[in-house]
Amino acid sequence: MPLNETSAAMLAYMTANMPDMAGLTPQEFRAYSAQMVQPADPEDRVSTQEIDAGGVPARIYRRQEATGPEPVLVFYHGGGYIACGLDSHERLCHRLARLGECAVVSVDYRLAPEHVFPAAVDDALAAARWVAAHGADHGLDTERMALGGDSAGATLATVVAARIRDEGGPRIVHHILIYPGADMVTEFPSSREFGDGYFLDADFTELCLTAYLPNADDRAHPWASPARAKDLSNLPPATIMTAECDPLRDEGHTYADRLRASGVPVEYIEYPGVFHGFVSMFGTLAEADEAVGKAAEVLRDVFARSDVA
Repeated sequence: MPLNETSAAMLAYMTANMPDMAGLTPQEFRAYSAQMVQPADPEDRVSTQEIDAGGVPARIYRRQEATGPEPVLVFYHGGGYIACGLDSHERLCHRLARLGECAVVSVDYRLAPEHVFPAAVDDALAAARWVAAHGADHGLDTERMALGGDSAGATLATVVAARIRDEGGPRIVHHILIYPGADMVTEFPSSREFGDGYFLDADFTELCLTAYLPNADDRAHPWASPARAKDLSNLPPATIMTAECDPLRDEGHTYADRLRASGVPVEYIEYPGVFHGFVSMFGTLAEADEAVGKAAEVLRDVFARSDVA
């Protein structure tokens, strides 16, 4: 299926207003993307608090009516490891906190090329451990803790889950991966089919990988390409969302299959007719509203079951 009508119109507008990725520096793309930030919806009625999460800047989102401890989603933003941050994903974190009936802690990990692999992974893990150890002081129910993210942030979420499994906790009840990059080595059919003209093009992908992984051998490291890990057993249950017209689609699907083969419960959802990054377009794109609603439903369900357990 090609892009649906709304997606095609949105992509055409974005493409017409984007800089030429060929020859663009990470810092130039970072500055460009910062201009695209959309404000959160005040109707979500979410309060924020800036924190230092073990040396990593982070922001807590809580519903204004929340009085007692809330379960928490530790969220890692996308941006190809070179761009975006707390502000770029503020709107999404507000909505997830509202619909998911939980707190969200958004993590501002270090970016490349100033900080190369594995700096982002180390920051992501440090922040998750800080939330587990100190979140109760901020109204968080750390016994009910999930991980999530979009794109590069989704990769960080599943890598953190694996490191937590290997390095002694804390307990993670679920992880939500929105169009994750799972294998930076293999060329999948979707990367060839959608590598040009679908927002996440081959030039931008190479810009990000070169900045984040200047040592090309690191692309195969399981902390960069989790689908290449030898052992994926005993990871938390996962929800994996992909877009049909996304170079990363097959990576997400392959990773879901590998998790299932390792005994990990997985729900895999592919949204038709949309492109990479679509989830942030809720309120305009129907599939984005559907995906955000699904993520929130998953959070409510796993947190409710964890509370009973």
